[in-house]
Amino acid sequence: MSLLDLTALELGRAIKRGEVSVPEATQAALEAIQAKNAENNAFITVLNDRAMEQAAEIQKKISAGELTGPLAGVPLAIKDNICTKGVKTSCASKILGDFQPPYDATLTEKINAAGGVVLGKLNMDEFAMGSTSETSFYGPTKNPWDLGRVPGGSSGGAAAAVAARECWYAIGSDTGGSIRQPASYCGVTGIKPTYGTVSRYGLIAYASSLDQIGPLARTAEDCAAVLDAIQGKDPRDGTSLDVPCGHLLEGLTGDLTGMKIGIPTDCFGDGLDSQVSEKVLAAAQVLKARGAQVEQCSLPIMEYVVPTYYIIAAAEASSNLSRFDGVKYGWRAEGYEDLTDLYNKTRTEGFGAEVKRRILLGTFVLSTGYYDAYYKKALQVKAVIKQAFDAAFQKYDLLLMPVAPTTAPRLGESLSNPLQMYLSDIYTVSVNLAGLPGISIPCGLDSKGMPVGAQLIGPALGEQKVLNAARAFQLDTDYHKLVPTIKGGDR
Repeated sequence: MSLLDLTALELGRAIKRGEVSVPEATQAALEAIQAKNAENNAFITVLNDRAMEQAAEIQKKISAGELTGPLAGVPLAIKDNICTKGVKTSCASKILGDFQPPYDATLTEKINAAGGVVLGKLNMDEFAMGSTSETSFYGPTKNPWDLGRVPGGSSGGAAAAVAARECWYAIGSDTGGSIRQPASYCGVTGIKPTYGTVSRYGLIAYASSLDQIGPLARTAEDCAAVLDAIQGKDPRDGTSLDVPCGHLLEGLTGDLTGMKIGIPTDCFGDGLDSQVSEKVLAAAQVLKARGAQVEQCSLPIMEYVVPTYYIIAAAEASSNLSRFDGVKYGWRAEGYEDLTDLYNKTRTEGFGAEVKRRILLGTFVLSTGYYDAYYKKALQVKAVIKQAFDAAFQKYDLLLMPVAPTTAPRLGESLSNPLQMYLSDIYTVSVNLAGLPGISIPCGLDSKGMPVGAQLIGPALGEQKVLNAARAFQLDTDYHKLVPTIKGGDR
């Protein structure tokens, strides 16, 4: 087995046993990036020299017994909307140019404290706005399973890098499914934790009430280990929760005896590809064989989740992105006449089409005369959605549903039909609206050889249940071990 085929935890154990050094693992990853990034475009920035220097320092600390965590020395990559001190952080947008933050995000600090080696910054949809990773100023990321298809978004670079064996795990962000959907399209495991359990300090905001940082990796075990390292109260983030965290990895028993899992029939109707439905329902039988009770249930609020999400997310984006004006940092337009002209030209030339579309939508729903009709009503529906999930979790420990209606579409298809792209988020956005944990796990391949993901959703702070069920599934299946073999894009 290649070093790059190990899981993050397997590599961490090999490093501790002295079977491989941190610089050796880092060099292997950098060589893989060099060989593959030209075709899949998963990375915007690769930190060759810096990563090797960091690897040497971490190796010394491991050898001295100063770093003992399960992920010490394991190389990773970080989505390009998370601040890294002195390293370009662009949000895949022209408007930020070569901006280098003067500080690290709390996430980055925690990764450094855990002994992670940061290989680089990952490609994404511009300002995390998209479901395909095609809206990046630096060009689209491509799915390692078929280079003619999208990897999902907005954390498409993260999913592609893990699937292509360019790193052992990656850190993404999830506003409406941006970890789980690309994990599904690329055949990896990705979890969006409960809102507030991972600090958002240093995450460049898209929609502040919905954004959440989380990991993508090969297995649920790896994801549990990463969450153990990055969760926790942060005084710099007023929305971070002061709740017990950690110990998720050691709590993975794989025993589902007595667990009740509901399958919302509302998620298996029109619009869902029959092969996706078949694979997800087959996953339910695996969980049942592991001791879970599985039954159908109803979640009728699903028809409201997409319009509610896009109204709220666009409104918050309109506010959050007002700071990008060419004055304080980032790219600035030339040939302006006055300050207003500077703003107009910089934002017109600096933002891509999808970002502009969402800013305009958000400005509209917040405007006088429309605030009550759209934004206020969306907030009210959001509360109803949360209540519906709370009611479901009075009866069930977890819910099982698809991650996306189809497997990965071809490059260009979604950009030509933005509404269809928005509808592809139907199974994921509700989790962000309700602030819940949700995980995507590989559960098979369709007839074209493209990965299918199943989604497990838990109650708030129910990460242990979610991860344990995902771990149980992966103990009895090998879908998470499959390696992309498709090089074409000619299907």
